[in-house]
Amino acid sequence: MYAIVDISGKQFRVEPKSTLKVPFQKFEAGNEVSYDKVLLVDDGKNVKIGTPYVSGSLIKATIIEHGRDKKIVVFKKKRRKGYKVKNTHRQEFTRILVDTINLDVAKQNKSSQKEKTTEKED
Repeated sequence: MYAIVDISGKQFRVEPKSTLKVPFQKFEAGNEVSYDKVLLVDDGKNVKIGTPYVSGSLIKATIIEHGRDKKIVVFKKKRRKGYKVKNTHRQEFTRILVDTINLDVAKQNKSSQKEKTTEKED
């Protein structure tokens, strides 16, 4: 089973128990996050393609750590003008561990609400 999910404007292929390096997320390490912008889900038998997102799908992940990538040199030059500028940049990232890929969250929520209401009636 795998899914393609949109995380901070970038698309990633995720599988359960896999780790990913995604753009920086504003949560602390150890927190659980969920992503609902699922573009495609393949469970081995069926492939669901969203328009633009697959409704009712949810990816749950745990934040492992935050870090910074290797340094990138940004060099600008205009010839014959005496203009040279050298800068560097280190992009921040977050490493996450994908816990589960849920296909029908809406159905699960409805069934759990029905169970709660039947328990109250008893």
